[in-house]
Amino acid sequence: MAADSDMYFFAVVAQRSSLAEAALELGITASAASRRLARIEDRLGARLVNRTTRRLALTSEGEAYLKASLDIMDRITAAEEEISATRSAPRGPLRVNATFQFGREHVAPALSAFTEQYPDVQAQLVLTDAPLNIVEEGFDLQIRFGEPTATRHVMGLLLRNRRVLIASPQYLQRSGRPRRLSDLAQHPCIVLRQEHAAYDVWRFGETDSVRVTSGLSSNDGEIAVSWVLEGRGIMLRSEWDIARHVRAGRLEVVLPRYAMRADIMAVYPERLNLSAKVRMFIDVLRNRIKERTRDLQLP
Repeated sequence: MAADSDMYFFAVVAQRSSLAEAALELGITASAASRRLARIEDRLGARLVNRTTRRLALTSEGEAYLKASLDIMDRITAAEEEISATRSAPRGPLRVNATFQFGREHVAPALSAFTEQYPDVQAQLVLTDAPLNIVEEGFDLQIRFGEPTATRHVMGLLLRNRRVLIASPQYLQRSGRPRRLSDLAQHPCIVLRQEHAAYDVWRFGETDSVRVTSGLSSNDGEIAVSWVLEGRGIMLRSEWDIARHVRAGRLEVVLPRYAMRADIMAVYPERLNLSAKVRMFIDVLRNRIKERTRDLQLP
């Protein structure tokens, strides 16, 4: 179905907790989402959403419009799938940039499955510790971590993610558990040297930060996590990577109030230039990640 249809737009809005979340998934700004919702309400002559609380709440008219929209979109999807089966499959080069470990664990298997389904696609996966310039380097798609930022590119949400402080039970038993953020300065910390920020300063929001002491550092997350599992110190790491270790009791979260938002985003050039194969691969990757959501996030 066309992503710019009012029905599709409203369905995304109605199934998210805020306009900001809906805008993130749609690849537009929150203000643009608000204006578009207002235009739909003006056209229909009815209020569809109550905005009196922080969470969106559908009116009775909004519930009716959502139900009708979902029914119509299901019919359109079925028709499009039937028609698409007779059309030519995606083909040509597909260049993707991702970080080392996430690329190995999630992007590479998704690309393999995609090219098996569409053998005329020539996929290239380039793994780096810091994001490359997707325009200058000629990438069709980049997988990036962090909060949404002002950019000339479109950013689509793949998975909600946070960075948390973790340590092994053995380390905490031996060295004690930090109670305050400032306590981290007295603990050996394992630093991941990625991107271009100051490696030894961990920032949590606008006001909280701490300078840590590191005897071990790497630009490879898998190596760094292995050191934490050995009990060598405390690390700041994405929950998608360490949630399975926390559930198994191999790692523990320390100072949980200082979790840092670091969503996993699909970044690509202007939407008008987005090819069908890129859009289809993003859907494949997002669906594969959703299948493993429980394994990628903390309980």
